[in-house]
Amino acid sequence: MSSRRRGSTLRDAYESSSSGAVASTITASSWSGFLPGFGRPLQLDGSAHLAALAGMVALAVLGGILVARNRYEEPASLANEPEPTREEFVTDRERVQQLLRDNGGRMKQSNIVDSVDWSKAKVSRLLADLEEDGQITKLRLGRENLVCLPGHEPTASKSPEQANDD
Repeated sequence: MSSRRRGSTLRDAYESSSSGAVASTITASSWSGFLPGFGRPLQLDGSAHLAALAGMVALAVLGGILVARNRYEEPASLANEPEPTREEFVTDRERVQQLLRDNGGRMKQSNIVDSVDWSKAKVSRLLADLEEDGQITKLRLGRENLVCLPGHEPTASKSPEQANDD
């Protein structure tokens, strides 16, 4: 029987039957010639169940091995990490002072903001606190502030008495 004839036979059988049961039976039996194994049952003697069970056991064993490996490798990886440096435990005040020392004792406030990952407001408050404690000096230069460590102020900013003392 050719495929055209098979299709018309299926259509005729479906149209002539009052229920779809006859058509589904004819469809399954007629397609079995085209698709190998289509008309046969999907499972033979439980072999699919055994294959699924073997797959689950293999996955469980593999998972157990990975968990054990990760558990035993974790302490070794912690031992290989370098000791935390002193820089990680520096306060914000110490960080600004170190930044000033690294830049010759003075910096513009805008450059400090660019060098740290803080807002302009936080840097301004921190510098105001440091100036109040006498740890830095802020000088107004036009629209910017020059921040200096004690002893690093420009000589033009000092009074004549202070300039003579140096």
